[in-house]
Amino acid sequence: MCILNEFKEKFKVNEYKIYESEHWIWSLRPHQATIGAGILSLKRECPTFSELKPEEYADLNNIIKVIEPVLMKAFNYDVINYLMLMMFDKHVHYHVFPRYETPIEILDKTWKDENWPAIPPLMGEALLNDEMVSIMELIKSKI
Repeated sequence: MCILNEFKEKFKVNEYKIYESEHWIWSLRPHQATIGAGILSLKRECPTFSELKPEEYADLNNIIKVIEPVLMKAFNYDVINYLMLMMFDKHVHYHVFPRYETPIEILDKTWKDENWPAIPPLMGEALLNDEMVSIMELIKSKI
């Protein structure tokens, strides 16, 4: 299996896709370290950031201009962290973590950003598929 397919399978990119642009896909992160945590991944297989094409860099700007206001409408975050780690998953992607100074009430649950203001917990909480779909639908409703 190619790296891109393994990546998409691991992060359930197609199942939890929120939005896509010409070159990027924004999907909900299967483990919610903070409510609304996502994955922003390049559509084509690409192992290093330096291999991005100029049009992919330009489109990264376009999709970020969708992500930030949509997450603000959905969750009223305090700040967003974009983490490009690529330690295990050798494909260009960012982990997108909306951050919250105080707990928030969403979908009949209290969500607390446990590590605020330090680095978010990378593992996060595995949620039931129904919970993931509810979060995804909430975010999509703000696009």
